[in-house]
Amino acid sequence: MLSASNAMGSTVNWPGAKPIADLHTHSSASDGELTPTALVSKARALGLTTLALTDHDTVAGLDEARAAAEEAGIEFIPGIEIEIDFQPGEFHLLGYGIDAHSPALRAAIETLTRARCERNATILERIAQAGLPLDTARVEALSRESYIGRPHLADLLVSSGCARTRQDAFDKYLGKGKPFYVKKTCLPLEEALAVIASAGGVPAVAHPYSLFVSKAMLGMLFSQWTEMGIHGIEAYHPTAKYGQCAILERMARDRGMFITAGSDFHGKARPECGLGRTAGNMPIDARFRDELARALRDARYSVAP
Repeated sequence: MLSASNAMGSTVNWPGAKPIADLHTHSSASDGELTPTALVSKARALGLTTLALTDHDTVAGLDEARAAAEEAGIEFIPGIEIEIDFQPGEFHLLGYGIDAHSPALRAAIETLTRARCERNATILERIAQAGLPLDTARVEALSRESYIGRPHLADLLVSSGCARTRQDAFDKYLGKGKPFYVKKTCLPLEEALAVIASAGGVPAVAHPYSLFVSKAMLGMLFSQWTEMGIHGIEAYHPTAKYGQCAILERMARDRGMFITAGSDFHGKARPECGLGRTAGNMPIDARFRDELARALRDARYSVAP
């Protein structure tokens, strides 16, 4: 495996190297393309030895993914990605090593699910009022699915001929400030942390640059979060440049935080997020898995084999 040492002394693997892990992925249980089983199969085909499933506001795919991972001989880390109420950007909190059957976690997910259904109904009503040619059969099919998010509604607009691509649908209709945008109901940070803790999990902040705050403010937030019990940062993410991610790692290290890396894999709709790869198309190597495993161990949780 080709590698080199960066300025911080850690190992950097070049794009031609083989990925080992992926600590941020999505399945069809939320807005991913692949079923949990198919996701695990793809991970195995790529040679990954560790996989975390972190679907948005749901744990519906964890049992299936765990069973598939056991059969495939892949280490599985059950997770979730919860959106936190935050301005001006988006704050996503990863919860690793969670018990999917935790009553407090299940209750929080049910609350978020109800709010999401109400939001979707409002968005669909606005689309109908605008007189756009909806694919009514597709609307009925969507209404029967357990998880419907804005990406699904964007696909509806594409299939109805109202937008060219999913991104075009967000740019024209569904993004912040656009005609069909409805603010999402999110958990306050303190509540989300309590829910993850009650489920035996360890929290980490996903892709911090999506917060859209200055570097100085990020530093202040990192310090506040450590005091609140957040000791992990997803420093490496495909939507940021590698150098920017290295800055996040230094900031987190200065505060004693552990570092994770993920692809944020969804499928073909996001080709820049290749399974097992992160910022700069770098493969996700064992050091990130090991850091998360230590954090889980310190929290008295064993990573499921």
